[in-house]
Amino acid sequence: MKNIIAFAGSNSKSSINKQLAIYAANQINNAQVQELDLNDFELPMYGIDIENEQGIPDNAKTFLEIIKASDGIVLSLAEHNGAYTSVFKNIFDWMSRIDGKLWSKKPMLLMATSPGGRGGATVLEIAKGRFPFMGGNIVADFSLPSFNDNFSEDGIKNEELSKALNSAISKFENAL
Repeated sequence: MKNIIAFAGSNSKSSINKQLAIYAANQINNAQVQELDLNDFELPMYGIDIENEQGIPDNAKTFLEIIKASDGIVLSLAEHNGAYTSVFKNIFDWMSRIDGKLWSKKPMLLMATSPGGRGGATVLEIAKGRFPFMGGNIVADFSLPSFNDNFSEDGIKNEELSKALNSAISKFENAL
């Protein structure tokens, strides 16, 4: 059984990206899913002065250890002003100070969603361009537009989008 971590690049308690990540991760066959919440890994805002004075916080080390111990990563990124959320960027920055290849070549299903019609497409493209330089092994990606119209507790309502997610999940499973 594979150990999969699933989380959202958000600290919203009602994150639609967390809902999508957990839903997708639970569709993976023969996997044990560990759900992570960035709220459980509180960190000071990254700054070189803080790092020099206080060192790297334990929560950044712990999150990176969880990544390294996993067999695969399911991550759905929230988009704020066309980029990563501050909380995601902060943990990403702290972990990169420990290991510049922080994703450790783990197979990754990278996703994004939003209430709007673009489905977080901008942040998804940023991550797809950046993560490979940071040890990212993005084996599949998926964008879900108009989350509130296209998602329910039962999954993806739109048949075409459901097929696209299932295809992404299959690619991810094959890479594990």
